Amino acid sequence: MFSSFIQLYKQAYSGLSRNSWYLCVIMLINRSGTMVVPFMSIYCIKQLHFSIVEAGTIMSLFGVGSISGAFVGGKLTDRIGFYDLQVGALLSGGFLFLILGYQHTFITMCIGTFVLSFCNESFRPANSTAVAHYSTPENKTRSYSLNRLAINLGWAVGAGFGGLLASINYHLLFWVDGTTNILAALFLLKLMPRAGIVSTIKKLSENVVNVSAYKDTIYLVFILLSTLFGMCFFQFFIMEPVFYKIQWHFNERFIGFLMALNGILIGVVEMVMIHNLEGRRNGLVYIVAGVLLGGFGFVLLIYLPASIAAGIIIVLVMTFSEMLSMPFMNTFWISRANDYNRGEYAGLYTMSWSAAQILAPVTGSLIINYGGFSLLWWALSALSVIAATGYFLLYKFINRSTYKRI
Repeated sequence: MFSSFIQLYKQAYSGLSRNSWYLCVIMLINRSGTMVVPFMSIYCIKQLHFSIVEAGTIMSLFGVGSISGAFVGGKLTDRIGFYDLQVGALLSGGFLFLILGYQHTFITMCIGTFVLSFCNESFRPANSTAVAHYSTPENKTRSYSLNRLAINLGWAVGAGFGGLLASINYHLLFWVDGTTNILAALFLLKLMPRAGIVSTIKKLSENVVNVSAYKDTIYLVFILLSTLFGMCFFQFFIMEPVFYKIQWHFNERFIGFLMALNGILIGVVEMVMIHNLEGRRNGLVYIVAGVLLGGFGFVLLIYLPASIAAGIIIVLVMTFSEMLSMPFMNTFWISRANDYNRGEYAGLYTMSWSAAQILAPVTGSLIINYGGFSLLWWALSALSVIAATGYFLLYKFINRSTYKRI
């Protein structure tokens, strides 16, 4: 029994390239310092004494900077390659985190948050392109799951340790977040020296039809649906911590534990789960299931009583929602791209999540002001159903189009 369990894990992690593992290590270092974003809303409200709407505005500006950085990052990736952009984004983001920790007025926090997120988010299209570059068609979903494993293990460390630091001094969060960004850049330079990186900029062959991501109608519909799902998903990290603090009266340490539990579950379960699911069904089927499960998680926030058990159950539901949907979302955009436009496709996918970061805190804070947290959870569950329906219709359309071509 135990040997079969170990063999299952070996199979899930086998066949991935060395550079995929290096990218995983770099991402783990970077994300282990992810402390500012999950506690930014609470920090703005409790420490800087901003209103919920002001805190939501700041988080939205984080999204505005993110979508701008993702757009520029996607374009630059196809023009200069993913390596230099990753190094530059990590270094600039690290120093900007340190600077942001010293801003205390609403205006300077808005400006600092925008500039930081612009630099920080330009990293993501370059990193996604790098993961795709070092994967094969057979293991592309697992390669992204490995990257997500690093992100979420780092998140578990960062959120858990961040909750402890926040209970001592919120200013420490900015120092740790900035330092790990800089360390990640240094490890990238060490583990994957620039001299050993083969150029990823390729001259377009006359035989290749290079479709722009911005003209791919099916992909644009997918991006719209991903934005709707992202608006729901980000509330797990933006407004749910505020809800836990204000309504359920959880302390920062337990909120940090709940955020860390999300990362731990992904680290333990996702790679094995994806190894067993990949190739069995169209990825859009799993996305539909994951989005619906997330909607159910928001309903639980309405009906479950405030308790430690309820907090853990909700994290379990939301985490399985994430594990079912997000790896296959990555697989979908990769399947639409090629060597000549991968940065553009990755950039647009990143932009969809950045757009969700803009819309989620603004709409969330306004709905809370109008009708309280319960109205927000109902609205998010309804939006999840709409997004899941859209993914299902997209799946049916693609299947029908494929059948007609055959």
